[in-house]
Amino acid sequence: MENVREELDRLIRQRNVGYSAISRLLNRNPAYIQQFIKRGSPRKLDDEDRRILARFFGVDEQVLGGPALPIRDGLVEVPILNVDASAGFGAIAESEAAHTRFGFDERWLGKLTRAKSASLSIIHVHGESMEPTLRDGDEVLVDASDQGSRLRDGIYVLRADDALVVKRVTIQPGGRQITISSDNSAYPTWTDVDRSTIHVVGRVIWFGRSV
Repeated sequence: MENVREELDRLIRQRNVGYSAISRLLNRNPAYIQQFIKRGSPRKLDDEDRRILARFFGVDEQVLGGPALPIRDGLVEVPILNVDASAGFGAIAESEAAHTRFGFDERWLGKLTRAKSASLSIIHVHGESMEPTLRDGDEVLVDASDQGSRLRDGIYVLRADDALVVKRVTIQPGGRQITISSDNSAYPTWTDVDRSTIHVVGRVIWFGRSV
């Protein structure tokens, strides 16, 4: 349970919102979340509170103490979230609840990432700014644990206000600033971006495509 409190605290700080704001999101008294994180009261999150928080932060409920994702016949079930990450100028993230799941072979997934299944989710790509690497309609596997101090060159899902975008991130010398770019040269590039101002949802580690 301590890991749940630490993870919730990290998500709140990363999203740059206060304890009282999250408490109000849950229709609780302003001190509710602070008491949960700092004092251990209540002992665990209410099921409905956990569901709301998971949707708000774009993570699986297991991260916040929910039931573990099942492994059936050697398959790890990863949630497919009901949200698009825009390969363009931004898609509004209206709902981040899982509407179905996709099964990965446990050993195959273990070779791809050491991340726990609770950190993984699949979202749809919408738009053409990441072509030819990613195309409109692709599904990407996102590792939410691969961010923060682990941030490095690669393709990431970023949150800008209420929009999700998928872009290429390049760390500039010194590590404090990043370049955010599109693989499609018709779209703009942002240089000298303060990495502390960017909310990184997670790293794209795999994608699937219809043929």
